[in-house]
Amino acid sequence: MTDDFSGLGLSSKVTDAVVSAGYTKPTDIQAKAIPHVLEKKDIIGIAQTGTGKTASFVLPMLTRLETGRARARMPRTLILEPTRELAAQVHENFEKYGKNHRLSVALLIGGVSFEDQNRILDRGADVLIATPGRMLDQFERGRILLNGVEILVIDEADRMLDMGFVPDIERICGLLPPRRQTLFFSATMPPEIEKLTKRFLRDPIKIEVARQNSTAETITQKLVRVGSRPEEKRAALRDQIRAAENLTNAIIFCNRKRDVATLARSLQRHGFSAGALHGDMDQKSRTETLDAFKANKLTLLVASDVAARGLDIPAVSHVFNFDVPVHAEDYIHRIGRTGRAGRSGAAFTLVAPADGKHLDAILRLIQRDVPWVESTAPHAPVQEQAAEESPGSSRRKQGEARKTAKTAKTTNTVKTTEKAEPRRKQQTDREPESFGIDENSPFGADGPVPAFLLREVSRTR
Repeated sequence: MTDDFSGLGLSSKVTDAVVSAGYTKPTDIQAKAIPHVLEKKDIIGIAQTGTGKTASFVLPMLTRLETGRARARMPRTLILEPTRELAAQVHENFEKYGKNHRLSVALLIGGVSFEDQNRILDRGADVLIATPGRMLDQFERGRILLNGVEILVIDEADRMLDMGFVPDIERICGLLPPRRQTLFFSATMPPEIEKLTKRFLRDPIKIEVARQNSTAETITQKLVRVGSRPEEKRAALRDQIRAAENLTNAIIFCNRKRDVATLARSLQRHGFSAGALHGDMDQKSRTETLDAFKANKLTLLVASDVAARGLDIPAVSHVFNFDVPVHAEDYIHRIGRTGRAGRSGAAFTLVAPADGKHLDAILRLIQRDVPWVESTAPHAPVQEQAAEESPGSSRRKQGEARKTAKTAKTTNTVKTTEKAEPRRKQQTDREPESFGIDENSPFGADGPVPAFLLREVSRTR
């Protein structure tokens, strides 16, 4: 393997940008993939998170794009990413390593104005970075023509599978020129993804820089036994955060979006610097939260799996799995947020009694034992449980209290009515007032006399 980037065949513009960014030695995936990309070979790259995979296709693409120019609405290259955060991360890589180039890069993601995107596309984009749904939306609007794409990159393919994007990818591949170069990257290789590579890649070169489904050796992994109640898990998490050694910042993962906001508020109430990141947030809020975390204005980032592969922050010291991930592969991606670029990291996973099945699947996948750590957090007292409740649960309890009060009021009314019933019965048993109408009258003895019967009838001849 070459000792520096100058021996990989990259242009001087690219190598100068890499050196100025502070990198001198390529990673395994970069050293193995870059020469093949420059030779226009199709590639299957299997590499875990944090191995420098993004630069392994960005750097050779920059070199390839130095010749030729883009035409209006006809991008020369297309990079598909499963999330907005990942797409934005790749865009940042092109800005960083392409500073010596004058290339046009378009970013098609949700939460960004169509007008801004169309302006770049109309001028001609050398590089189009997009999420599948947004890309197809623009294609159907007639804003993009795909017959000029020379290089297709499908990044984080297994994540695409998890998010249900495979049908979109199949459709996009069908719209592209058959004679193109395809670069396919994934951390794992499920059978469905392998079928995809056989359909759309031509004689690909397979590059695997680490054992498939492995976790980085630089990450210290621990399991923490916790109770099943949410307040017990939150107390155990706070205990682990306070006890963590050399914690500078941390990402805390939840399985459900609604739990992300609840946990972030809980940590804030207990004096922690915490923010939330999940898929229901608008793009502006997500960007502001990420920027605050990157700038160390936030110590803890509570996130759903939307952030598992979308953050390019090399110095994350800790990862906490508040929930055991349902999909075993997500465990690899989550803890891969720490221990990046040769740094050491720590990952703690909170395991409740009901999590045994998912934990067994993770241990089978990573093929290693993970030691247990007993939580010293006591059961949350009654006062703390009340403080821990989310606004939604408080509103529910208030609603239940109002319902109980209403029920009690109704019960009292019923009892009062029952007591008053005999008196009413006595009133009913009285003789009806006589209106001078026979009881056999069709109007009934108790009924009022119709007004038209009481009017004097005038006789006319």
